[in-house]
Amino acid sequence: MASTADYYNSHPEAKNRRLKQQSAYQKTPKGAGIKKRANALRAKLGLKVGDPRDASHYSGSLTAGRPQPKSINRASRTLKKIRHT
Repeated sequence: MASTADYYNSHPEAKNRRLKQQSAYQKTPKGAGIKKRANALRAKLGLKVGDPRDASHYSGSLTAGRPQPKSINRASRTLKKIRHT
Protein backbone atom coordinates (compact mmCIF):
# COMPACT_ATOMS: atom_id res chain seq x y z
CA MET A 1 0.00 0.00 0.00
CA ALA A 2 1.32 3.45 -0.93
CA SER A 3 1.68 6.14 1.70
CA THR A 4 -0.07 9.48 1.68
CA ALA A 5 3.30 11.18 1.15
CA ASP A 6 3.87 9.10 -2.00
CA TYR A 7 0.49 10.22 -3.36
CA TYR A 8 1.11 13.91 -2.72
CA ASN A 9 4.65 13.70 -4.12
CA SER A 10 3.31 12.23 -7.36
CA HIS A 11 0.32 14.64 -7.61
CA PRO A 12 1.63 18.21 -7.24
CA GLU A 13 -1.79 19.84 -7.82
CA ALA A 14 -3.28 17.82 -4.94
CA LYS A 15 -0.28 18.64 -2.76
CA ASN A 16 -0.76 22.36 -3.39
CA ARG A 17 -4.48 22.14 -2.50
CA ARG A 18 -3.65 20.25 0.71
CA LEU A 19 -0.94 22.72 1.76
CA LYS A 20 -3.27 25.66 1.10
CA GLN A 21 -6.03 24.03 3.17
CA GLN A 22 -3.63 23.14 5.99
CA SER A 23 -2.27 26.69 6.07
CA ALA A 24 -5.80 28.09 6.36
CA TYR A 25 -6.69 25.60 9.13
CA GLN A 26 -3.63 26.56 11.18
CA LYS A 27 -4.89 30.15 11.18
CA THR A 28 -8.23 29.21 12.79
CA PRO A 29 -8.47 29.44 16.60
CA LYS A 30 -8.59 25.64 16.95
CA GLY A 31 -5.71 25.00 14.54
CA ALA A 32 -3.58 27.78 16.04
CA GLY A 33 -4.12 26.36 19.53
CA ILE A 34 -3.07 22.86 18.47
CA LYS A 35 0.03 24.22 16.76
CA LYS A 36 0.90 26.42 19.76
CA ARG A 37 0.66 23.52 22.24
CA ALA A 38 2.64 21.21 19.94
CA ASN A 39 5.42 23.78 19.53
CA ALA A 40 5.51 24.44 23.28
CA LEU A 41 5.91 20.73 24.06
CA ARG A 42 8.67 20.37 21.44
CA ALA A 43 10.53 23.28 23.06
CA LYS A 44 9.97 21.87 26.57
CA LEU A 45 11.42 18.51 25.47
CA GLY A 46 14.32 20.14 23.63
CA LEU A 47 13.45 18.67 20.22
CA LYS A 48 15.02 20.57 17.34
CA VAL A 49 13.94 20.75 13.68
CA GLY A 50 15.14 17.61 11.94
CA ASP A 51 15.09 15.48 15.11
CA PRO A 52 13.98 11.92 14.25
CA ARG A 53 11.64 11.97 17.25
CA ASP A 54 8.20 13.52 17.76
CA ALA A 55 6.87 15.16 20.90
CA SER A 56 4.27 12.55 21.84
CA HIS A 57 1.52 13.80 24.17
CA TYR A 58 0.44 11.57 27.02
CA SER A 59 -3.12 10.33 26.59
CA GLY A 60 -5.56 13.07 27.57
CA SER A 61 -2.88 15.70 28.14
CA LEU A 62 -2.39 18.90 26.16
CA THR A 63 0.83 19.97 27.87
CA ALA A 64 2.77 16.87 29.00
CA GLY A 65 4.53 14.32 26.85
CA ARG A 66 7.70 12.49 25.94
CA PRO A 67 10.04 12.20 22.96
CA GLN A 68 9.08 9.21 20.84
CA PRO A 69 10.23 7.87 17.44
CA LYS A 70 8.05 9.34 14.68
CA SER A 71 7.11 5.92 13.34
CA ILE A 72 5.68 4.81 16.70
CA ASN A 73 3.95 8.11 17.50
CA ARG A 74 2.25 8.44 14.12
CA ALA A 75 1.26 4.76 13.96
CA SER A 76 -0.47 5.10 17.34
CA ARG A 77 -3.35 7.00 15.71
CA THR A 78 -4.03 4.26 13.18
CA LEU A 79 -3.85 1.61 15.90
CA LYS A 80 -6.49 3.44 17.93
CA LYS A 81 -8.82 3.53 14.92
CA ILE A 82 -8.35 -0.17 14.28
CA ARG A 83 -8.99 -1.11 17.91
CA HIS A 84 -12.24 0.88 18.14
CA THR A 85 -13.84 -0.30 14.91
